[in-house]
Amino acid sequence: MNSLITDNFLLTSSYAEELYHSFAKDLPIIDYHNHLPPNEIATNKQFKNLTKVWLDGDHYKWRAMRNLGIEEKYITGKASDEEKFKKWGYAVPYTMRNPLYHWSHLELKRYFGIDSPINEKTAGSIYKDCNTLLQKEEFRTQGLLKMMNAEVVCSTDDPIDDLKHHKSIANSNFDVLTLPTFRPDNIINIDAIEFTTYIETLSDVSNVKIKDLESLLKAIESRIEYFHENGCRLSDHGLSHAYAGKFSKKKVDAILKDRIEEKNLSTKEINIYKSAILFYLGKFYALKEWTMQLHLGPIRDTNKLLLKQIGINAGVDSIGDFQQAESLANYLNMLNDDGSLPKTIIYNSNPSDNDLFATMAGNFSEGGVKGKVQFGAAWWFLDQKDGIEKQINSLSNMGLLSCAVGMLTDSRSFLSFTRHEYYRRILCNIFGNDIKNGDLPNDMQWIGKIVSDICYNNAKSFFDFQDIKSKTRTQQTSINK
Repeated sequence: MNSLITDNFLLTSSYAEELYHSFAKDLPIIDYHNHLPPNEIATNKQFKNLTKVWLDGDHYKWRAMRNLGIEEKYITGKASDEEKFKKWGYAVPYTMRNPLYHWSHLELKRYFGIDSPINEKTAGSIYKDCNTLLQKEEFRTQGLLKMMNAEVVCSTDDPIDDLKHHKSIANSNFDVLTLPTFRPDNIINIDAIEFTTYIETLSDVSNVKIKDLESLLKAIESRIEYFHENGCRLSDHGLSHAYAGKFSKKKVDAILKDRIEEKNLSTKEINIYKSAILFYLGKFYALKEWTMQLHLGPIRDTNKLLLKQIGINAGVDSIGDFQQAESLANYLNMLNDDGSLPKTIIYNSNPSDNDLFATMAGNFSEGGVKGKVQFGAAWWFLDQKDGIEKQINSLSNMGLLSCAVGMLTDSRSFLSFTRHEYYRRILCNIFGNDIKNGDLPNDMQWIGKIVSDICYNNAKSFFDFQDIKSKTRTQQTSINK
């Protein structure tokens, strides 16, 4: 069988080939949103075997294996790592037309140089060969990031995190800029069972006794300052939809006090609190000139039995059908009216809302800022070929694709950085086909510039990470005291 991953994989015209190989292929990667464990970067972790680096924690693969009826013991259970990998090898040929088929072969090719297809017959030898490579220094976590030409990676971190691993990385000789991202979902989710326990911990780490709204905002501001000192320049929120209800400080203060006292709240009170905290967070981000990310729309942990058995991130989430337009418009408008709208990226999980998000992003602009509100790259269930193409087409039709800040992995896997290549190939193929069909001029230098901007230059300019590494290193001595 011929290799699937050829030089011109997904490139269906000579124009696409030229755009990819001349203007996209060799650009560094700015991965401004992922879920990589910072401790594994800081310690330059070496993975015991291919299952540990490729299957553990990968709920995309878990879902596919469950769909095939594979027993849970071979997915998250007590089967040996080799047995689990061989079951995955059995599953891969059945994933054709699912992005896992492309991703799996692309990852094997780029990281391990393996051209052969993975299936039930080849899984054993692939497992053995890759395990041998994983024992080499360049296949530790830091080497894997360098292998993909990563320039910046931004993890996702809770406000109570001490960021000790980011400090360790900043003080090391590792030259991939590794930065935290502020993810305050646990502060917003006042309806969560663990909320009061979390607030107690937040009080401890911020040295602010949280007893009302004023003290909560002081604690949040303190943690934002701490994250900023350690190189953070982005926030992130995972929400079903934006919250933008009317509120007064007095009412929010009373709601928070009731919750701290373990009193029950109404749905209306919960929404008022979430609206207020999301608004104040946006104001803080604007003051720090951070970029705010809003990941909107999924339904999480739908299979409660599996959730109880395995825990969160088990791979039992779905696309939601929430009403997004009015609440998102109101939220962005609240901040904009206040002069406090930060740079923002909005991510959509429902393909039927692509045009909505593309048009919403274009409603809020600022002189001197290119693409202040971004319609973020195809995300989660949509970061496959068809989903990427639809997101690109919606943004092209309703806004300016040339302003886009490109792809991100949104992944816990150190082998997922080939998704940038996947996106770049699809992007180049779209432009190449337009040239071929006469929809765009055959101006390779100009269109090549646009491609390079989307793949790298726009992100580099939008996030302005350039000076952070030197600044954070000089600050570590005082921060660590």
